[in-house]
Parts: sequence; structure tokens; C-alpha cells
Amino acid sequence: MNQWIRLCFLILGGGTIYKLSSIKDVFYVPMQEDWGLTNTQIGLGFTAYAIVQTIGYFGSMAIADRFSKKILLPVGLIGVSLCGAYLSTLPSFTGYLVAFCGMALFGEVFYWPVLLKAVRLLGSKQEQGRMFGFLEAGRGVVDVIIASGALFVFVQFGEGKEGMQAGLIYYTLTTLLVGVITYFIVDDDDKIEAGKSSADANKEIIEGIKQVIKCPNLWLAASSIFFVYAAYCGLTYFIPFLKQIYAIPVAMVGAYGIINQYGLKMVGGPIGGFLADKVFKSPIRYLKWSFLAATIAMIVFIQLPHESMSVMFGLIATLGFGAIIFTQRAIFFAPMEEIGTPRKYAGSAMAFACIIGYLPAMFAYTLYGYFLDTFEGIEGFSYVFYMMAGFSFCGFICATTLVKRLKNQSITSSDQELINETA
Repeated sequence: MNQWIRLCFLILGGGTIYKLSSIKDVFYVPMQEDWGLTNTQIGLGFTAYAIVQTIGYFGSMAIADRFSKKILLPVGLIGVSLCGAYLSTLPSFTGYLVAFCGMALFGEVFYWPVLLKAVRLLGSKQEQGRMFGFLEAGRGVVDVIIASGALFVFVQFGEGKEGMQAGLIYYTLTTLLVGVITYFIVDDDDKIEAGKSSADANKEIIEGIKQVIKCPNLWLAASSIFFVYAAYCGLTYFIPFLKQIYAIPVAMVGAYGIINQYGLKMVGGPIGGFLADKVFKSPIRYLKWSFLAATIAMIVFIQLPHESMSVMFGLIATLGFGAIIFTQRAIFFAPMEEIGTPRKYAGSAMAFACIIGYLPAMFAYTLYGYFLDTFEGIEGFSYVFYMMAGFSFCGFICATTLVKRLKNQSITSSDQELINETA
């Protein structure tokens, strides 16, 4: 089957599996009014999810290469659908927490690093930017379609308790169906076994994990993801910034949120992939210069006279910065091929990159929120934006270091080949 067709099915799964764990996007008010959950309880569900996610990625390093993606990807999807079936009964708060822990286990530990591994293995070194770019863009399209379907079901069933339950069942059945399809579409060619005993295979996995952890290039690549994601978390605060400083209407805030979260993802993915593969010929080089562009753009943005500027200019400026971040986010896993991690350990490398790269989710929102609560008005937002610029500049230093290391390694390798030829 053509690699791009396989990519489309991987995109379908990647855009579907997280809809149940993101139910607040559509059902936040019904979760309070009809389920009886408080704001704190809803938030604790996502806290529990993040804890299992972070700890679980260590387990992913062991299983992502030990078992075939043909098994792990469907297990992740079907497992999440079972958690969704339980959620549709509107369980107690304890049950709600258990379901979110389960979705983190199946969606993050079993599924996400393996999906990234599968996408990496679909393309050559020269295609990594496009592969990951289209993954991100395609997930944005699926996000819109699946979430719109849930909203339609919710309205058709009366917008109350029954509507929310119907929406959860819709998410559950959709995820289950995609899981079954994935089993028949994904190939079974990459797990570590090769006729080895279980003990030998486990030993090789352990050796692979050791090799991954000892690789300085992987640490630098994972740190680049970290700095992209730290700046990405700050995009959320453009919405209250525009509401408070530019006083834009509530309806425009909603429209801006859709463009900021879905529109930029769909556009940024292909653009980031194209620039990484065709213009810069390297995902790492693209990240390097886009980090610098993001740093300069944010510093210039902070200095603008926002109180006297037009609303339209404020919208364009914030979306422009967001576009840079989304092109980075689309391809920030693409360097895994460029830095030379062995393909048979692709799952371990992706899991390790997830551990480091997604760490900002544990502190960034709290950090940004603290400054907004402590300092009023434009001052608080300025501190947040300076931190975003700081993270981007740190990313520039990190990516620059990695580019230099890869260049030196390439020169050393070329010199060695020349020595071997003349010997």
C-alpha cells in the first residue's frame, strides 16, 4: 500500500484517539450542569492524565520497540474506546479519574510514541519534514470533523444529559471503528524479534534504551521539542490578551480560538514540512532559524503600542507568531531520523523525546498563569511574552549546537572514509 495512504490512516487514528480525553472542548458546561463535576474536579482529571502520561512514557521506551505497531496502535485506540464507553455512563468522580488514567495509559503509553515511530518509518530521511507536517495538518482536519460531529449529536439529543451521553457514545464508537480499521491497515514488520528468544529480545530492548539515553544528539533534539512546546503553551494566553487589551467581542474571541487552534495547525503542518525538507534540507536547520525568527518576532511584538493599535493588527500579529510555532510543532519530531538514531530503536527514541519534550505541560501553564494573576494588565502579559521569547532563544541555542555537532560528525565521517580509501 502506498506510504501516503498509510499515512492518511495513521492521521485518522491520531486525530480520533484524543477526542475523548478532550471532552471539555465540547462538553465543559454539561459536565458541570448534568454530570455534577466542579471546575476543580474537571481539572483534576487532566492532572491525573498528565501524571500517568509522563510516568508512562518511561514504559513506552520498553514496549514501543518490543511489540509490533500492528498490535500496539489498535490496542491504544480500542482501549481508549472502552474508557469512553465507561465515561458515557457518567460515573462518580472517582470513576471519572480512573477513566482519564486509563485513557492516558492507552492513548499516550501504548499509542502516541508508536504512532510517531510508524510515521518516521514510512518516509526516508529526506521526507521526514513532510511526513510529520502532514500528520499535524491532517490531525487538525480530523479534529474539526470529529468534534463537529459530536456537537451535532449533542444538539440532536437535546443538549442536556442525554445529549452529552450520546456525544460520548459517538466518540467511543468512532474510536473503536478506527481501531479495528487500523489493525487491518498497519503492517507488521518492525518489532524486535528476528527469531530470538524472549530473553534475548528483552536484552536487546534494554541495550537499545541504554543507547538512546546515552546519545547527546537525542538529548539536544528532545530539548528542542521542549522549547517549542514551552512557547506553544503560551499561545493560549493570546486569547485573554486580545479580550482584555484589545477589548475584542466575545464572538470574535471564539472565532479567533478556532483559527488559532485548528486553522494554524492545518496550515502550519504542510508549510513546516515543505520548508524543512525542500528549503532548508534539514528539520534541525529549520528549527534553528525559526527559533531565531520567533524570538525576534515576539520581542518586537512586546514593544508595540498595543493600547493604541487597531484590533485587526493585533489579530494578525498574534496569529503570525502562532504560525511560526505551529510550523515548528508540526516537524519537531522529524529530526529523529536526521540525528541517526537506529530505526530498530525508533520507538524508544520517540518515547524518550516525548518524556523531555512534553515536560512544559507540567509547569508552563501554571507559570504563565502566576504572572498574569500577579501583575495586572499589559505588564503581566509582557512577562509571559518575554518568557515565550526566552524559551525560543534557548531553543535557538540548542538547535544551533545540534547543527554544529551533526556537521562535525559528518566531516569526521568523511575524513575516515577518505583514510579508508587511501589505506
